[in-house]
Amino acid sequence: MNARTLADLAAPLTALVALDARFSHLPAPNVDLCPVYPDRLCLSLHDDLGAFEAWREALNIDPAAVVHRVQGNGGTRVLKVHGRFAGADIELTGFTPALAEEPVEAGSGAVS
Repeated sequence: MNARTLADLAAPLTALVALDARFSHLPAPNVDLCPVYPDRLCLSLHDDLGAFEAWREALNIDPAAVVHRVQGNGGTRVLKVHGRFAGADIELTGFTPALAEEPVEAGSGAVS
C-alpha cells in the first residue's frame, strides 16, 4: 500500500474550513485527521457537554444517534456520534467527569 498524501485528506480538510466559516462562534474542539480514515474529521470536546450539544445541533445530527458510555472505571462520561458535513464523516465526541452521585456502571454502553 502506498503512503497516503495530504491530498488524500482533502475531504476532512475542506470540511474543517467549512466548519470554521459557518460555526466560528462555537467552542473550539480538538481536531484530529488521520490517514487511516482519510474521509473522517474527528472533533472532541472536553469537560463541557454543553459544547458537545452545541456542535451536535449545529451539525444537525439526530440526538437519538448519540451513544453514551463511561470509561476510566466509571470516572468519565463519553458521548459519541457520527454525522456528515461538507463531504466528510464527522466523529463528534464529548468527555466530562462523571458525577459521583451518578450511578452509571463502567462499560455499560447505555444509550442516552
